[in-house]
Amino acid sequence: MTGTKVQIVTIDIEAAGQRIDNFLIKNLKGLPKSRIYRIIRKGEVRINGKRCKAQTRLLSGDQVRIPPIAHLPERSSAIGSFHDLDSLILYEDTHLLVVNKPAGMAVHGGSGVSVGVIESLRHVFPEGNRLELVHRLDRGTSGCLMVAKRRSYLKHLQDALRQPGQIKKRYIAMVHGHWPDQLACINESLLTSSKTGRERITRVSPDGKRAITEFQLVARGDDVSLIRASPLTGRTHQIRVHARWARHPLVGDSRYGDEDRDRTISMGARLMLHAAQLHIPALGDREALDIMAPIDSLFRSEMKKVVNIEEKYLFKTK
Repeated sequence: MTGTKVQIVTIDIEAAGQRIDNFLIKNLKGLPKSRIYRIIRKGEVRINGKRCKAQTRLLSGDQVRIPPIAHLPERSSAIGSFHDLDSLILYEDTHLLVVNKPAGMAVHGGSGVSVGVIESLRHVFPEGNRLELVHRLDRGTSGCLMVAKRRSYLKHLQDALRQPGQIKKRYIAMVHGHWPDQLACINESLLTSSKTGRERITRVSPDGKRAITEFQLVARGDDVSLIRASPLTGRTHQIRVHARWARHPLVGDSRYGDEDRDRTISMGARLMLHAAQLHIPALGDREALDIMAPIDSLFRSEMKKVVNIEEKYLFKTK
């Protein structure tokens, strides 16, 4: 644990428009929100020398006084969770970073996980606390993960994600059973619920939110199939729950899968779901991007046990 000195921060165009409470939450990582709201209420946080409220929005050029914070948790050197960071970077420019997230690593700390991908990246990259997750991947899922470097581009990306089909995400998955050729789309609403201290569970329900996933059979093995999955909506655990609803649960899925069938085929070392391809349309003044994440060695070795296919056929060219 460590303390800080008084800071005077000049708000630039990227930070402009944020509420002061959200700005402090991002810049005082690890400090409980209750303490942040307390220092605002007590007038210890000042904008241009004046007291402010939590909902006050920042303007470019504002001078923000951040008071000394005792016992601020040190930023963890979480980069050790990554192995060869450079090899995981799929794309980088001044506005965007796309990494090939390893399976088994959370995208952010919390729920029993001290650090995740975003904390590790913030520790290493000069942009530091400006880095923000654009979306989430389940802990067991590997592949393309978008991290914004600029708040303006983050807004463009999040707006696009709210419009089905604008940002195209294609996954590779292995499922139990022989996936039917004719099962090309599942349009079943999903309802996510959680109880205190428990992880979220999603199920098909007419009371849920609209969820659409497109599927394509790639190859079959002995009672398993390799498929491509393209979610047109972004519901929690969408691909995994839709596959289970179709009676073809994902191999290695400890929450929605079939452990007995995993054991039968001597698999289940990891969730067999990989975010393989990403298409980002032209947004703002940025050009369109097409990004591909190669599968990792564990996915490859598990796949080779049951399906004989050349890796190049896993990825879709159009």
